[in-house]
Amino acid sequence: MLLTLDLNDATPLHEQVAGAIRRAIGEGSYRPGDRLPPARDLAQALGINPNTVLRALRGLRDEGLLEFRRGRGVSVAGRADGRALLVQRARELLEDARKHGYGRDDLIAILEELP
Repeated sequence: MLLTLDLNDATPLHEQVAGAIRRAIGEGSYRPGDRLPPARDLAQALGINPNTVLRALRGLRDEGLLEFRRGRGVSVAGRADGRALLVQRARELLEDARKHGYGRDDLIAILEELP
């Protein structure tokens, strides 16, 4: 799994990790039943604390995307539904809009102008 984090982004690292994993599942890189690398390995590859990765994984478990099995690690429970992916992308879009000085209402107005 190739995950990248933006350390200059104001988004908390655990949310960035969760978003990247959610996208990988939604795009089909990981399918139901596939095992994810151990949290310690992911943390080491990303250069972050293992607890940060575990926090992201627990959040995805709570969403129903991952399941934890003792002795078997973390595996994909199901596919991210379209709404979950859209919500993630909307969050990212809103964050980008804020970086450029636009607020939520501005973004909604822009979206309403689209055909």
